Amino acid sequence: MAARASNSVQPGRFRVLKEGTRRPGGEVGGGPVVYWMFRDQRWRDNWALIHAVDQANRADAPLAVAFNLFDRFLGANARQLGFMLRGLQQLHREIEGSLGIPFFLFEGEADETIPKFLKECGASLLVTDFSPLRTIRQCKEKICERVDDSVTVHEVDAHNIVPAWVASQKLEYSAKTIRGKINKMLPEYLIDFPTLQPSSRRWDTTHQSIDWDNLIADVLRKGAEVPELSWCKPGETAALEVLMGNENGFLTKRLRNYSADRNNPLKPKGLSGLSPYLHFGQISAQRCALEAHKVRKSYPQAVDAFLEELIVRRELADNFCFYQPHYDSLKGAWEWARKTLMDHASDKREHIYTREQLDKALTADPLWNASQLEMVYHGKMHGFMRMYWAKKILEWTKGPEEALETALYLNDKYEIDGRDPNGYVGCMWSICGVHDQGWRERPIFGKIRYMNYAGCKRKFDVDGYIAYVKKLVGEVKKRKAETDLDKEAKRLCC
Repeated sequence: MAARASNSVQPGRFRVLKEGTRRPGGEVGGGPVVYWMFRDQRWRDNWALIHAVDQANRADAPLAVAFNLFDRFLGANARQLGFMLRGLQQLHREIEGSLGIPFFLFEGEADETIPKFLKECGASLLVTDFSPLRTIRQCKEKICERVDDSVTVHEVDAHNIVPAWVASQKLEYSAKTIRGKINKMLPEYLIDFPTLQPSSRRWDTTHQSIDWDNLIADVLRKGAEVPELSWCKPGETAALEVLMGNENGFLTKRLRNYSADRNNPLKPKGLSGLSPYLHFGQISAQRCALEAHKVRKSYPQAVDAFLEELIVRRELADNFCFYQPHYDSLKGAWEWARKTLMDHASDKREHIYTREQLDKALTADPLWNASQLEMVYHGKMHGFMRMYWAKKILEWTKGPEEALETALYLNDKYEIDGRDPNGYVGCMWSICGVHDQGWRERPIFGKIRYMNYAGCKRKFDVDGYIAYVKKLVGEVKKRKAETDLDKEAKRLCC
């Protein structure tokens, strides 16, 4: 991959959301630069932070990083928020200790807290990372309306290797239609990161300390219905260990079997395990791709399969959510899919289950129940099973709208990486045929691709998977019981 000597990001990687008053030389005004961090929660390999530092140094202005904690963003629970906050706690320590950049944490609505902070510190430039999700885009629009006329706002795509607006300027139909566009741009964008330099001007004012322990305890208490996971350690260091650690790193120890094992639900270790870190931005997809390229000579098939998922499929999901405002509803499906689903919406179902029954895995299908329990207790459902899981929800609910709402609700409630473009697109693919084609027409599904129990039995050891999940659930329940006993013992003795 090509190297890049400059500390500036490529012009195509950021876009101007709002143009403010500028100096005669073209730099931003003399006030501080603020990076509102949201989707890319790291200090290493972060194009948004690199851009913020570069702009601050060009203007000889101080720089601060701000993060806004929404109140249970889109229904997030202890599982997701605990993981995020523990990662941010480490980030806070590292970004102030290594770079001397202050980290501010706000709680509430970002369209109120961020403009208020910009006004208080007299900022001239706001840098923000990119998210295609509707809630965040609407929030940015309000921020642009509320900040002073002199403030410029830049949005940097630090999440995708090829920025979403560069990869394509329209809604793509499938992986086939976007793959060539992305691959054509990779030589320009899949490049080494520059060394991140400290900001040349220090922040003058003092800022409040953050009581992370109480903040995390409060989040865990409010979202206790879906508890944290023990197997998934948060933070940038943990993310790099999963990618390339000496003990069990994906690229160092598990890559060789990726192409063969990734579609086998009985072999979860065959997957990279990076999705929680990519979702919260605790690791850069670009770093993962750069490191994967280094070992491609040894495992070309595995690396190519990994890069297809890491780059093409992830960026296709962002493309869908960026250009399709109805990315989470039946309105976002193609016309052929909407028609066939509605044509068969009143077809007779063998079973109709309530959301509560599905949530508790109380169906007549032991394979589906196992997949639901894997998500509830492990926080991750195997990707192959997620397709079967969502398609059965279409089969067991009163219509496609209810099926999609239920699938998204359960996914976002239990998956550690819920509320993500990949999750929305996964459910839309399974239920609404997004990024897929029409198939032979059948009851309920119409022309949407069909999956059934018999097909799964031909693909993998179904009984083995059910037994694996049963064992996993038992181990989680045992650990919880032991933890509860320890807490009770401490309470009684104190």
